[in-house]
Amino acid sequence: MPRMLQLEPVTVGGVFSEEPRGAGVLLERCAAVRPRLSRRRSAFGLALALAMWMAWSGAAHAAEAGADLTTLSLEQLLDIPIVGASKYEQKPADVASAVRVISRQDIKTFGWRTLGDALSSLPGVHTTYDRQYQYLGTRGFGLPGDLTARVLIMVNGNRVNDPLYDGAPVGHDFPLDLDLIERIEFIPGPGGAVYGQNAMFGVVNVITRTGASLNGAEVSVSYQHPNTSRSGRATFGKLLDNGVDVLVSISGLSADGKNRFYDYGASGISGVAAGLDTERDQEFFARVSRGAWSADIVQSDRAKRDPTAAYFSDPLVRTRPASDRYVLGQLQFHDRYADGTLSVSGRVFAGRYRFGVNYSYGTLVSAPARANWYGTEWHVVSTAVAGHTLMAGVEAQDNTTVRQATLDLAQPANDVRIDSSGHRIGVFAQDEWRLADTLSATLGLRVDHNNFTGTRGSPRAGLIWQATPGTTMKLLYGQAHRAPNAYERDYRDGNSQVANPSLRGETVEAWDWVLDHRFDHGLAVRASLYRWTTQDMIALGIEPVSRLSQYQSGGSIRTQGLELSADKVWAQGARLGGSVSLQEADPPHGGGRLPNSPYFLGKLNLSVPLAWGWQAGYELQYDSKRMSLAGNDLGGYAVSNLTLGTAKLADGVELWLSVYNLFDRRYAHPGSEINWQNAFEQDGRSVSAKLVVRF
Repeated sequence: MPRMLQLEPVTVGGVFSEEPRGAGVLLERCAAVRPRLSRRRSAFGLALALAMWMAWSGAAHAAEAGADLTTLSLEQLLDIPIVGASKYEQKPADVASAVRVISRQDIKTFGWRTLGDALSSLPGVHTTYDRQYQYLGTRGFGLPGDLTARVLIMVNGNRVNDPLYDGAPVGHDFPLDLDLIERIEFIPGPGGAVYGQNAMFGVVNVITRTGASLNGAEVSVSYQHPNTSRSGRATFGKLLDNGVDVLVSISGLSADGKNRFYDYGASGISGVAAGLDTERDQEFFARVSRGAWSADIVQSDRAKRDPTAAYFSDPLVRTRPASDRYVLGQLQFHDRYADGTLSVSGRVFAGRYRFGVNYSYGTLVSAPARANWYGTEWHVVSTAVAGHTLMAGVEAQDNTTVRQATLDLAQPANDVRIDSSGHRIGVFAQDEWRLADTLSATLGLRVDHNNFTGTRGSPRAGLIWQATPGTTMKLLYGQAHRAPNAYERDYRDGNSQVANPSLRGETVEAWDWVLDHRFDHGLAVRASLYRWTTQDMIALGIEPVSRLSQYQSGGSIRTQGLELSADKVWAQGARLGGSVSLQEADPPHGGGRLPNSPYFLGKLNLSVPLAWGWQAGYELQYDSKRMSLAGNDLGGYAVSNLTLGTAKLADGVELWLSVYNLFDRRYAHPGSEINWQNAFEQDGRSVSAKLVVRF
């Protein structure tokens, strides 16, 4: 996605700037603005009171009516096996991370529409939407326009991040329908000791449903107003008599969006972007398994128009929408030997990503990009040595095609084409060492080599103490790195951006302390303290000779904070989870704060069984104010969502009704250095209905 930055003085959101908005002035603006926490106590208190009332009344009705919410006990919820942290099953208490799990039931109960919606319910996670893509921020780090390249997204262990932009898709560009997810594992912190590239700030492993769990056919349709969004899905899954488990699904979405008024800053243009917020998405998923073998393929094609005229293109001009096309496939093997003490896992994988868009700059400019890759990974896990769980493996990936282009459709002589290719290989090992009955240590190391930044190591260490049967303490340390992607390193167009072949990789060093405690009466609490330092951060700056934009290394960001969370389950089936996060991300020598970095996050999720088989899911999210790139504060906000649903409307029929932004709260997210606008107003209240039929 070429960054055609305007290099003359511009007015952005009413703030005059004499320089292009990029990383060259980013740290100066961070230092000039001190954090001031915005409080919306009345709205937050009203929503909290509503949640408490729902919890009391819903639990009472459930007890009277004998309603049974399909949920797990607290012990079961907190002991769901985790596979994404170390590539083998672990109990959450044994994972060297403050791991979180989101279940399929959670996705249904709270009516989440995107992977980003689901992840933003977790402590320390916030999202940003610029009317084209949804981005993920973790523990205070979410620079405007950042493509979430520092978080690794996987589907059944297969990475989704492409080698072209490194982006982690969490909006409708995520290539899998949320209805096909069995659970989401979120492992915050550096995961480089296991996964290498991209696993700097966290790892998200999405695990899909199986044919056996579906056991038939399922059709769903939904409609949302006022965005006029329509979606549908058809899925078949079955465990066949010959032992083959098969699941096949197709889905699609069509949204008209909303006609909004936009001010295009220094262009002198403003107006209603009519018909420029449309979105189309088609997805296909198939999974087949038998015995030790399994195979899956994920395919998607998403097209989204941009009403904001990104990259300072001509406003209010209808051009080809931005398209993101993914094809991801893998063949996996997993079996046990030596009386179950040795497990061998391997996979071969391949991926393809295509991006395309047209921009108008008086004439049309096309910006196509493509990437093809394939690779293999093998690892073994042994418990043959008493007190040790040993894991070792190797992973290799060949990026056979990485191509970018800027094509002037009126004057082909101005075309710029960039071909890149590369490879990476990593070897890794880990020892989960039981030092005593109540004390264990995790020691891991991965060494990666690629043809651009050479060889780098990513260590990991964790000390876990089971102080009491209900209390666990974890002291964690980790490092991870990320090599610059092809866009950051190689992209050039001769007009707005120059390449930087000497661009260095970036590294994060993290310390975490985690305390978990379970009470006897269905209550669990967690406290997390962390301090992360990101060095040689890759960000957009100014090349001193040409004065054009260029990705550069050298920035340093320190992130520190506290997360407190609690989860309560009642015998009647009601469940209440909440968290508060205090987080600060700033340049360690400059003070101040980063743009798009809320100092305070508050989350509350309440699920309540109601009478006659209905259930309610209420969600509250509070984000304190965020600073925009222009240096002004965007006010904090509390947004509530309410979902009512039943799986007993009729035999095999479910109905889910959702109201998003229940109190019609007005709020905005920051724009980035590629936008005319300083901030983007987010959606107001909307209503959605979803019908699911099983055969």
